[in-house]
Amino acid sequence: MLVNMLKGLKKPLKMKKSRSTAVIVVVLIFAVILVFNILNHSGLGGEVPDEEEGPRIIREPAVAGKFYPGEESALRQMINDYIGKAAKSGISNVKGLVAPHAGYVYSGPVAAYGFNELDPDAYETVIIIGPSHYVRFDGASIANVTHYRTPLGLVKLSPKAKGLIEEDVIVSVPQIHLYEHSVEVEIPFLQSVLTDFEVIPIVAGDVNPYDLASVLLPYIDDKTLIVASSDLSHYYPYAEAVSVDQNCVDSIPGLNFTGMKKCEACGKIPVLTLMSIAKELGWEGKALDYRNSGDTAGDKSRVVGYVSVAFYQDASKQALSKGEQGFLLSLANETLNVYLSSGSLPSIDPGKITPNLGKVQGCFVTLSKHGNLRGCIGHILPQEALWLCVRDNAISAALHDPRFPPVGYDELEDIEIEISVLSVPELLLHDSPEDLLDKLRPKIDGVVIKYQGRQSTYLPQVWDSLPDKNQFLSQLCLKQYSPADCWTKPGAEIYTYQAFVFHEQHK
Repeated sequence: MLVNMLKGLKKPLKMKKSRSTAVIVVVLIFAVILVFNILNHSGLGGEVPDEEEGPRIIREPAVAGKFYPGEESALRQMINDYIGKAAKSGISNVKGLVAPHAGYVYSGPVAAYGFNELDPDAYETVIIIGPSHYVRFDGASIANVTHYRTPLGLVKLSPKAKGLIEEDVIVSVPQIHLYEHSVEVEIPFLQSVLTDFEVIPIVAGDVNPYDLASVLLPYIDDKTLIVASSDLSHYYPYAEAVSVDQNCVDSIPGLNFTGMKKCEACGKIPVLTLMSIAKELGWEGKALDYRNSGDTAGDKSRVVGYVSVAFYQDASKQALSKGEQGFLLSLANETLNVYLSSGSLPSIDPGKITPNLGKVQGCFVTLSKHGNLRGCIGHILPQEALWLCVRDNAISAALHDPRFPPVGYDELEDIEIEISVLSVPELLLHDSPEDLLDKLRPKIDGVVIKYQGRQSTYLPQVWDSLPDKNQFLSQLCLKQYSPADCWTKPGAEIYTYQAFVFHEQHK
């Protein structure tokens, strides 16, 4: 087609100059359209067919050539230079990062400290959470695309993204992602340090970070990394910025939620979301680098602050392995069978008691029958080794829960077991009932109320049936036969804890 059009130029070129010029312009337009179509079908356009997976829908870069180099070799060189200058801290098993998202000449040297801590082969999925700078909306949004593109190539969206879009607080609004840079600028660093990964790119609007954390938790496994994208204070003079930012630098790795709420950070919601996940999963935090644009770009009259923080799993505090979970579930099952049939306890091979199973820790055992609660008893405070806690409370849940008649041996084939391993409750300091409500984290915090010598608790799972904070606390007061508003009274003490929960597969 293009050849025929060019041949057809011979005659028009003999016409008057103005007319021949017009013809040339028209032909060039057709040629450009033709070339665009060719490129679009070769994998360089916005939507490209993939023989194995169907059409690709690509989110093209919005700030390449602005926030970072738009040419591949220059971008690689810049990131490699930053990484090469970032000293390693010596931590391992990194699970989450707080990383800045400004132009690389300003924030890149700080971001490199976090990305340099990553094990290149440790991750299959990276959840990137960034704030929305251009569109105000409720919830958090995941782009309805299959890939993100940067000058370093394409990154595929994880299949988990489709499941997340079905969650209550997640939406998919295209215009939110069109110009947003907070997620995009993290991807070239990831492409430079990881060997292979898929992303879940989330832009956070007006959303409760604790709600977002609870939605994300089921999608997090041992091969998941979370990156919370945020800069700190904006446009203070240098010395004042350093003072203002210190609160953030201390609060984020220290999981100080009260301090973090006072922090000046455009990505406060992403950071609080990551902090909530870190607390729930027992991760430790470490600040790796803090600087501002006055340190990296020279002008100290109006600066922007940047921090790099890593959250990591301390090997000595890791959650129970699948094998350990299986052992405890089998122990509870066997205990019920042996005790309800003979009144004796099962014998245990001491060689199977790992350090985690021998650790003194609180736990609850929950029994269900056909989806209905059949018994739930446990120890809030650590009293005995975890395996003993599970064994003893399996018996107590079956026989001594005052809300139910004892479980009979003939019921056991219909009984499903859930085990909750608890952290030690901590007093939740608050200035007022409103402050207490603000600090509670639904689906993450278990709650203990102590009032006038009485005590009651709800596990974090109870938030599923009592999602309203006022109702949750009121019902917890009534559970101990105190007034429904006991949680607002002087002298009431509120403690929170977290639970690592696992259960049998449905029979």
